[in-house]
Amino acid sequence: MPENIVLRSTYLEREVAVSVLLPIGFERSATYPLVLFNDGQDFQDLRMEGAAEALQLEKKMIPCVIAGIHANGARVQEYGIAHQPDYAGRGDKAGLTTSFVLYELIPHLAEKYNTATTGITYAGCSLGGLMALDAVWNHPEVFATAGVFSGSLWWRQKALDEGYSETDRIMHRHIRETQRRSDLRFWFQCGTWDEYDDRDDDGVIDSIQDTLECIAELERKSYRWGRDIRYVEVKEGMHNPETWAKALPDFLEWASGRR
Repeated sequence: MPENIVLRSTYLEREVAVSVLLPIGFERSATYPLVLFNDGQDFQDLRMEGAAEALQLEKKMIPCVIAGIHANGARVQEYGIAHQPDYAGRGDKAGLTTSFVLYELIPHLAEKYNTATTGITYAGCSLGGLMALDAVWNHPEVFATAGVFSGSLWWRQKALDEGYSETDRIMHRHIRETQRRSDLRFWFQCGTWDEYDDRDDDGVIDSIQDTLECIAELERKSYRWGRDIRYVEVKEGMHNPETWAKALPDFLEWASGRR
């Protein structure tokens, strides 16, 4: 069972619950890699504990500490892209969440569980996936790998009925306009039934198009598909924890470097 801890965040001005899964045979004298997830309140639905335990027993995953940050009712404000809210003002506290992760959570976990403070994996689902990708991209001195399950990569600075164009997607533009980071790795997942919208009527649902075009921006920065980037498309997969749970073992194995 996960350990549940609560931190008082100066940045978010609230208490933040965190679920912590310790590896099999955990020893406090050892140093462990750290895997962070947003929406830690969904660990049970994601079958996180069972997936991590099975992979460790099969020696497909390096023993690590997995910590899930619980969201609350302010999730749509606290998750997003740190430097810019979307067109509706959502995500205006994402920068504070990033500061909480960097300066409060990671040091606390390092002190309590002796986890690494660099080379960290950060992942999330939907808006939590966008949040994780943004943090990893902008803080390569701390993070090494991003995991994006059905990421909200549509996050845009202009509404569809306000003259929106593809250049209004904030994360795509941010990657395009910033310098290549160090040797980062990126794992993306999307389901073929993740949604039904197809804004440009090209026969590809928006979530898949946004994901693949975000990957294309990374490729233009010389990250290589198959080496630095992995994409998992789940046939008939939907935008829900059941689909993400199916993809989770692939991510954990790939992120640990055992694949």
